[in-house]
Amino acid sequence: MTETQNPAAQELRSRMSNPMLLLPELGAVTGALFKVVDNGTVPASTMSLVHLRAGQIVGNTYLTIMHTGNLRRAGESEERITAVSSWQDALCFTPAERAALALVEAVLTAPPAGAERVSDELFAEVAEHFDEKALATLVVAIGQVNFFIPLALVGKPLPGTSASKQWT
Repeated sequence: MTETQNPAAQELRSRMSNPMLLLPELGAVTGALFKVVDNGTVPASTMSLVHLRAGQIVGNTYLTIMHTGNLRRAGESEERITAVSSWQDALCFTPAERAALALVEAVLTAPPAGAERVSDELFAEVAEHFDEKALATLVVAIGQVNFFIPLALVGKPLPGTSASKQWT
């Protein structure tokens, strides 16, 4: 049986070719997003927590494993990494981190009928912890992860595999 006939072997391949090779202009776009988000106004740990929560919300193993690994390499505790999925009652997050996690949750989760995703109260809470530039950075960071979610959901890159080897 060849690799392409073996269903188990096919599970070890993404569904798409590397989008960076198919669309070379994508490199400039993603590079610009990373540059904007890495402007120093929001702690890198907060950004990583937000990105991990986004991957969890959309139910994508690739994003969840990638951002969990990023947090571990940055020296984040296992307690905090594990608690991201249930951050609402976890005591290990700062008020600013909690506000950022609430914001990503609101943006990515459908609200009850007739309710806003991001209420005035939530905006005010986030604004208490982040100045205007940091708030704009945080919003773009949520947009950044949203930019990659379709590639992760449609392309199904291989969880835990290096960027150079994750695509077919």
